[in-house]
Amino acid sequence: MRKILLITCILLLSTQYRAEAIEEITKGATLSVNDCIELAIKNSPQIKIYEQYVTMQDSKVGQSKASYFPTIGASLGQDYGNTDVGYRSTQSRNSSARVSLNQLIYSFGKVFSQVKMQKFYKIAAEYDLQNAILDTTNNVKSAYYAVLGAKANLDIQKANVLVNERQYNRTKAFFDEGLVSKIDLVNQEVYLSDSKIGLINAENLYQNSIVKLNNAMYITNAPEYSIENTETFNFKDNYAEVNLLNIANTTTKDDGKIEPQNAVLTMQVEKANILENYKFTKYPYTLEESVERAYKNRPDLLSMQATRDAVNEALKYTKKSYLPNLTGSVGYNWNNNTDYSSNGLTLGAYLSMSNLNIMDTNLKIKESKAQLEVAEQNVSLVKQNIFFEVQNKYINMIQLEKNIPLLQTKVRQTLENYELADARYEVGLGNFIELQDAKENYNNAQRDYVQTIYDYNVALTDLQTAMGEK
Repeated sequence: MRKILLITCILLLSTQYRAEAIEEITKGATLSVNDCIELAIKNSPQIKIYEQYVTMQDSKVGQSKASYFPTIGASLGQDYGNTDVGYRSTQSRNSSARVSLNQLIYSFGKVFSQVKMQKFYKIAAEYDLQNAILDTTNNVKSAYYAVLGAKANLDIQKANVLVNERQYNRTKAFFDEGLVSKIDLVNQEVYLSDSKIGLINAENLYQNSIVKLNNAMYITNAPEYSIENTETFNFKDNYAEVNLLNIANTTTKDDGKIEPQNAVLTMQVEKANILENYKFTKYPYTLEESVERAYKNRPDLLSMQATRDAVNEALKYTKKSYLPNLTGSVGYNWNNNTDYSSNGLTLGAYLSMSNLNIMDTNLKIKESKAQLEVAEQNVSLVKQNIFFEVQNKYINMIQLEKNIPLLQTKVRQTLENYELADARYEVGLGNFIELQDAKENYNNAQRDYVQTIYDYNVALTDLQTAMGEK
């Protein structure tokens, strides 16, 4: 039954990632997280190594079954002899040929135990392969979410530059009219420079995250490409492009009023809100359910259990070393010498024990029992480690899950406060420090929110990996 479930799992995995197989990245392509996982599975040297382990173990299963098949023997000989007796010399010549077919009739379960042992080792190798795929999937997802997080942060920094451009142009216009002091204009220049530095840093972080994603997919010299949002990481990404060449142009209207060109209006701040269209679904399982799913799905636990079963079969095989083998033989012999020639068919059945050493066999049985106990303890240890790992990942994920709606509220609140401060400053009721504080609080809230969403997705991926789910 376990074997059937394993094969079904592998087929489902193959269907999920290879139904629309992506062979390479084309320039300008948009990749989904499944596309990236498919590329990583296709390119991973580690996965290819484990695939060969499965192939080798499959061969060992076939080798163990070979004892059920007959063995063929054949020989052809020519002898010459010369015997001297006194003054007399005698010469002889003998020609012979033999063909035989030997078949194991019954081994009292020894071959059966060998075959079962190798089958369990093959199952373990297949679960090891799944574990390698699971690790690769986890690495790709974490790198993928890092790119999405870096991209969202880059968009926030772009919007921040636009806002600071607007405020610089407006402050300069107010300064030219004598409505604000020089210190407000200088401070705004500083904030604008800081926002540009933040944008450069965000661009560098984004590029580095792309490199790490390429590394997770084992791809070098990848062309430029973009990635899609995921169900749990779907920020709005249609921010206006930033033009850093024309940040201080102003125009004078017919009434003499100075206004900045292409300024971002106050209400457009809301249009750059990263919360728009964001969907969030709570995790559906309890801790107990998550642990049980991990026990059923974790490839490393299933591999360890299969190894334990293989060791148990090895013990059975060792115990049966006391039992003989029943074999059958059929052959044809032909002889021709100087004096006569003969030929004939031979049939036989043999009950045999080869080189039985009772003390050696007893010690091997003792060793096999110890190996089985070690395998049992390894299974118990892995289960304990899985429990604490799932518990730790679950607690981390739930904590971040609880923070998300609170940070959503905080972003909206700081946006509203920023709009109020901007309006107050526009009509001369607010001061520059109040406006800057409100802007920084809004930007920080957005950055914290993006970081939390990234941390949540990584924590969720880690929990799913700890549960053996892709």
